[in-house]
Amino acid sequence: MKISPLVFLLAGAHGFAPVSNMASRSSPLAMSTETEAGKKAFAQLPASVKPGVVTGQALVDLLQHAKKEGWAIPGVNIVGTNSINSCMEAAAKYGGPIMVTFSKGGGQFIAGKSLGNEEDSASIAGCVAGAKHVREVAALYNVPVILHTDHCQKAWLPWMDGLLAANEEYYKDHGEPLFSSHMLDLSEESLEENIGICKEYMEKFAKLDILLEFELGVTGGEEDGVDNTEIDSARLYTQPEEVFYAYEQLSQVPNAAFTCAASFGNVHGVYAPGNVELRPVILHNTQEYISEKLDSEDKKPMLFVFHGGSGSSPEDIQYAIDAGVIKMNIDTDTQWAYWDGVREYEAKHHDYLQGQIGNPDGDDKPNKKYYDPRMMLRAGEEAMAERLCKAAEDLNCVNVLN
Repeated sequence: MKISPLVFLLAGAHGFAPVSNMASRSSPLAMSTETEAGKKAFAQLPASVKPGVVTGQALVDLLQHAKKEGWAIPGVNIVGTNSINSCMEAAAKYGGPIMVTFSKGGGQFIAGKSLGNEEDSASIAGCVAGAKHVREVAALYNVPVILHTDHCQKAWLPWMDGLLAANEEYYKDHGEPLFSSHMLDLSEESLEENIGICKEYMEKFAKLDILLEFELGVTGGEEDGVDNTEIDSARLYTQPEEVFYAYEQLSQVPNAAFTCAASFGNVHGVYAPGNVELRPVILHNTQEYISEKLDSEDKKPMLFVFHGGSGSSPEDIQYAIDAGVIKMNIDTDTQWAYWDGVREYEAKHHDYLQGQIGNPDGDDKPNKKYYDPRMMLRAGEEAMAERLCKAAEDLNCVNVLN
């Protein structure tokens, strides 16, 4: 099947070209011309990308640029303002974008674990509250920030519907969505049902300039309510034909913008060497397959994301980036880093944390400045930010702004 390059561009080139979210919607080509003519906020990034939350055409421009230049963005699961701030602090230090990712469980935790979660009310409210926090402070860090939500399986679609309603409300007031992108993980369903539902949501997302991340195959292991520890290993490897089918279907939606979480042996968590067999070559083969099917000059037409990235070798990460991976999820490693920072703080100040009064400096000396929660929480923030700077190095995402 051959598709005219002109038709491809006008229909949403490569499936990743949402039109401008301005009141008067212009074409993707016109938008690109306008933004390139504008003043750049970051010398090395497209002119459409500004400090703060990035959505719509600017997000597409950013991801395409990352693919072209050979780097990927850390996508970090957060559980509150401390981990959110760690993400943006790290991005400011390493000089690159960051993706702040909310899970259904993370949203519930932000709202408060004492709350009931009927109809996902706490999960929705917590994610919205966290997103609004990011919106208030992101530009102060002077980095591009992507607001994203993680795995949403079929049973959790009411959560996504609540987030979609929040996006619609925000769009009415601001001309852009609250979140930059959302993930649908319908990999437990048949390919046809998976992509059929994704296409329905893509049509809704496209009207609000929201990017869709979809999953094919299954990411193994367990993370935040998604348990695939007993999955058939054959399902850990996505086939090129499946990716192309999804690509074709979603590209039919006007203003579609999407990325693919294809499975190539990915597993959530950190495991002993030899327990996980990553095969990034699957992504390379898939890009070649799609490019040939489209008769496209673009040898990497799909934007891939890498789930289960914690504990992966730098070699596997780099090979995946070479295949068009533009984002890697990180959760397990950053959770450990945060805890390790708190643990080290307690060990260092142990003798000052055994009571409100009395320490090695004297029996009547107060300890308030040591047990102030901000002290240990800040230690966790700093350790998490340090770990994310290391992740950015592995992803070639250091000093990519200016």
